[in-house]
Amino acid sequence: MTLSRRNFVKSATAAGAVAATPFSISKAVAANKELRIYAWAGYITDEMLADFKAKTGINATFTPYGTNDELMNSLRATDGTGFDIIMPTVDRVPGYVDFDLVQPLDTSRVNWEGCLESAVKGSEVGGIVDGKRYFAPSDWGTEAIAFNTDYAKIDRNNLSYGDLWKPEHAGGVTVRGHSALVGIGLWLESMGELPYPLLDSYKNEKAMRANFDVILKTATEHKAAIAQYWSTENEAQGAFRTNGAIIGQTWDSTAFKLKQEGEPIAYAAPKEGALAWMEGFVIPKNANNVDSAYEFINWYYTPEAGAMFVESTGYNSTSKGSDALLPEATKQFFQESYTEKELKNLWWWPIQEPWYVALRNEYQDRYLSA
Repeated sequence: MTLSRRNFVKSATAAGAVAATPFSISKAVAANKELRIYAWAGYITDEMLADFKAKTGINATFTPYGTNDELMNSLRATDGTGFDIIMPTVDRVPGYVDFDLVQPLDTSRVNWEGCLESAVKGSEVGGIVDGKRYFAPSDWGTEAIAFNTDYAKIDRNNLSYGDLWKPEHAGGVTVRGHSALVGIGLWLESMGELPYPLLDSYKNEKAMRANFDVILKTATEHKAAIAQYWSTENEAQGAFRTNGAIIGQTWDSTAFKLKQEGEPIAYAAPKEGALAWMEGFVIPKNANNVDSAYEFINWYYTPEAGAMFVESTGYNSTSKGSDALLPEATKQFFQESYTEKELKNLWWWPIQEPWYVALRNEYQDRYLSA
């Protein structure tokens, strides 16, 4: 999948050109409905819920989760019952289909005119399974290198995942267990030290295990450099605020939030490629309020809703025209974080089949307990 900020944005139209009223449920009917949203912590604000109700008349409640695994485990425990709309990453969608936890979208009910064409096209890998679309893209972002500009010593023009493990950063590194292994893998691959191409091994368990054996050895050798592991956004931010981290492999939102607070934090893509992901709306198999789920998707595909999402998260909305409504500081963060070359070099997470997730978690546990 080859997508970039430029490709996303050039697909957008001016905010005023997007249909202003894509909603179909009458407010009298909507007053008797409640939408149950299960999404990443920090993604849905009170302001967004109020605007959604004002536009549609629908009450909505928001329950947060912190990881893809938490979302998957919750749905498996309830057989796809309990929520009306969820927001997994596109690479995990085939796993939900395999476990029969989600339902195909009725694509005729989605206002695709409000979504960037490049996002709709780019989400075909993972979002369409056996010819059926399960996924309406909402946002995309990256995981790369966040660093304290006062203390971390990096060469921005030659940045690598390997820079995390330089002696001068010892005791000041924060990473997420499983994605740190991928970052180390990309670093080792760039030096010709993996037995198999990393991307290809996502399709072959034997090859992936052989790669992880090499990666785990290197990761364990550098474990003393870790100040804190993180698994959620709040933990990643806390590593820099209070636990001594000066550099880390984090989401872009981590650096965005810290910089908003006045912390001397910058964000940059390493030469191996920032890890890129896309998230979106999926309807669980046993959702009780499917009509309102479609209304929420169509509400999100308006410039105003997309801009509210970006201001809340620091990620990039797929809603057409949302970028034109963003504060200058938000636009500046993006411009400072990525060059055009880096955007063309994004490393998009491949499909993560259930066998891979189990294997990844095995090696993550071995890494964290080493």
